[in-house]
Amino acid sequence: MLTHITLGTNDLERARVFYDKVLEPLALKRLFSVEQASGWGRETPQFIVLRPRNGEAAAAGNGLTVGFAAPSRGAVKEFHRIALSLGAMDEGAPGPRPFASDAYAAYVRDLDGHKIVASCRQAE
Repeated sequence: MLTHITLGTNDLERARVFYDKVLEPLALKRLFSVEQASGWGRETPQFIVLRPRNGEAAAAGNGLTVGFAAPSRGAVKEFHRIALSLGAMDEGAPGPRPFASDAYAAYVRDLDGHKIVASCRQAE
């Protein structure tokens, strides 16, 4: 349904370092970097962080959450641990979630304030 999603950043190099490390447990890697943007994915870049094209400051969207599929509960925990170690804010520790059977997720706010989540639907 979606081809990609983008988030704005005010410090692209800092965002690159953050997402390189945070997305690694989810088997996502940086697939491109250009002056204004970088993109991560498995085979094609589906998650992109960029400097806003209009030159204005990037800002987090109220109510926006970007969800990443995790291969396991362990990957969810590692995503959360790495994110916090790099300065992200905790928005929900790893644990069961009521939105689906066997749902397990962890939420953080990245270094620009965007809400991101890693989740899986794997039984314990």
